[in-house]
Amino acid sequence: MINTVKISSCELINADCLEFIQTLPENSVDLIVTDPPYFKVKPEGWDNQWEGDDDYLKWLDQCLAQFWRVLKPAGSLYLFCGHRLASDTEIMMCERFNVLNHIIWAKPSGRWNGCNKESLRAYFPATERILFAEHYQGPYR
Repeated sequence: MINTVKISSCELINADCLEFIQTLPENSVDLIVTDPPYFKVKPEGWDNQWEGDDDYLKWLDQCLAQFWRVLKPAGSLYLFCGHRLASDTEIMMCERFNVLNHIIWAKPSGRWNGCNKESLRAYFPATERILFAEHYQGPYR
């Protein structure tokens, strides 16, 4: 299902990324802001559709390959990712993109405020990771 909203000269598209992005020509996109499933963070089926971390990362790598294909040479990518696989995601992104920043968004409120912290085995994240990268790899690659 594709939902499209046009605001001035921008177009926001809500669709299955791997299906929709294949309809776009190469070097045609200036900016990609994406918030893919984090895998095993939400109980819904869409966040648990992979057998394990390796399968999820292979799927995400397919997305990154398409992002590389459609981004213009000076294009930028903002990719939201969960804390558990943020380092794996960043390493994988470095294969195709020049990662400029690992942004940590400190959320003032959220699900973590309502949980029973004493019963947690690990710290519950009060932040979200955003990886910012550019398409151009430059001579330093």
